[in-house]
Amino acid sequence: MGRPPLYGAQMWRQVGQLLLNLPLGVVGFSLTAITLSAGLGMSITVVGLPLLAGGLAVSRALGGLGRWRARAAYDSAIHEPEPVQQRRPGVVGFTIAHLTDLLNWRSALYNVLMLPWGILSFTVTLVAVTVMWPVLPWVIRALAAIDRILVESLLFPGALAERVRELEDDRGMVVDTAAADLRRIERDLHDGAQARLVALAMDLGMAKERLREVETEDDVVAATKMVDNAHGEVKLALQELRDLARGIHPAVLTDRGLDAALSSVAARCTVPGGVKVNVDLKGPDGQPERPDSAVEGIAYFTVSELLTNVSKHAGARTASVDVWRSDNQLMVLVQDDGKGGAAPYPGSGLAGLTERIRAVDGVLLVQSPEGGPSSITVELPWRTRTARR
Repeated sequence: MGRPPLYGAQMWRQVGQLLLNLPLGVVGFSLTAITLSAGLGMSITVVGLPLLAGGLAVSRALGGLGRWRARAAYDSAIHEPEPVQQRRPGVVGFTIAHLTDLLNWRSALYNVLMLPWGILSFTVTLVAVTVMWPVLPWVIRALAAIDRILVESLLFPGALAERVRELEDDRGMVVDTAAADLRRIERDLHDGAQARLVALAMDLGMAKERLREVETEDDVVAATKMVDNAHGEVKLALQELRDLARGIHPAVLTDRGLDAALSSVAARCTVPGGVKVNVDLKGPDGQPERPDSAVEGIAYFTVSELLTNVSKHAGARTASVDVWRSDNQLMVLVQDDGKGGAAPYPGSGLAGLTERIRAVDGVLLVQSPEGGPSSITVELPWRTRTARR
C-alpha cells in the first residue's frame, strides 16, 4: 500500500488529537494535581493514603483515554493493560494495590506533562493550520511523533511488566497442568492397578481357602485355576504400572536420552508404515549433548502426544520425527502423510500442547491443510544439561 496523502484524513485526525491536548491536558493536570496533592498532604491521616490511591486511579482512567486517542489518531498498537490486581478486599486492599502499581504513577506523570505539552502542541498546531499551510503536514507529523512517543513511553505497561504478567499466566498454566496430571495418575491408579491388585488379593484368598479344604481332585483343579487367574492379574497390573510410570517419566529417557526414548515411542505407534526417528543433538564442538531434563521431558511428551494423535486421527501411512539443535533452540519436527486438518482450536490437544510449550518460552507451529500432509514444528529453548556430581 502507498503512503497516505499529505492532506488526507489521517493528518486531520492527528490535527484533532493535537488540538484536544490542551483542554484534556488542563482537565488531567487539574484532577491529578488536586487529588495527589491532597492525598500526599493528608498522608499522615487515616484518609490520606486512600485519597492518594483514588487520585492514582483517576490518573489511570485518564491514561486509558490517552491510549484510546492514540489508537484512533496514530493507529498505534498500544493495548489495554491488565486491571490493577487487588489481592486484599476492602479499602486497604484498594489502597495497597493502587499505590504499588507502577503504571498508575506513570499515568499521573503523563497527566502532569500534558499541560505544558498541550499548550505547546495546541499553539503550534493552531499556528500551522492558519498561517503555515504549505508545511502543515510535516509540522503535524513531527508533533504527532512526539505525542505518540509520550503516550507509548508512559501509558504502556512496559516490557518488564508485560513479561511478569506472561510469567504469572504461564505459572498458573503449569500449576493447572500439574494438578491435572496428578488427578490423572490418581485416577489411573484407582481404576487400573489398584482395582487389579484388590481382585488379585481376593483371588489368592479364595485359592488359599480352597487349598485348605482340599478333599477331591476337583478342588485341586479349582484352586489351580484361581492361582492361574491371580497370576494373570499380576501380569496385567505390572503392565499397567509400567505404562503409568512411562507416562510420568520413562526410565529410558533418563538413562539413554531422547534418541532411545523417542525410538521406543515410535515403535509403539500404530502407523502402518512405521515412524522414522532421526535425533541429531551435537554441540558446537561436534560432540553429542543432552538438553536440560525439563526441556528434554517436554520434547519427549510432546512427540509422544503428537504420535498418539497421528495414530488415532490422522489416518496416515507413514510418519517421521526429526530432532536437532539449532544454536540455542531444540527443534522438533513431526510429519505425517495423513488427511490433515489439525489445528490448535480451544480445548483441543494441540491447544494444550501449545500452552505447555509456551510456558517454557517455546513455540509450536502447525501446518496441516485439509487433505494433508501435516507438519508440526516445535521450538524449545536449549539449555545444556549440567553434569551431576
